[in-house]
Amino acid sequence: MNFRQIEYSHLMENVIFNELLARDFSVDVGVVAKNERTDDGRERQYYEVDFVCTNGSQRYYIQSAYRMPDEAKVEQESASLLRVNDAIKKIIILREYTPVLHTENGITIISIFDFLMKENSLEL
Repeated sequence: MNFRQIEYSHLMENVIFNELLARDFSVDVGVVAKNERTDDGRERQYYEVDFVCTNGSQRYYIQSAYRMPDEAKVEQESASLLRVNDAIKKIIILREYTPVLHTENGITIISIFDFLMKENSLEL
């Protein structure tokens, strides 16, 4: 009937959300505000964290990214996580296969395949 547009990034977010629920996490969306000064005054920018998930003492900030083909996309996906000022683990789950990476900013990048197949994937 073609009522819906198939958006692969949204489908991936649904898969991640359902997997987090299956792992007994409480899942919320996070918003980080940043005040920036412009020539004509102050402006507030909002950055969304796709998932803020909690299960007892476990807590993670997770960003879903279908692809990160260049540095500009890496910066875009990392922006909201880098603006959170606490020590909670920050993760980007990527649709493409990638070995587990740890950036110099403290963000862990894992593939959706590792996330789904490994029970301890959030601890990698």
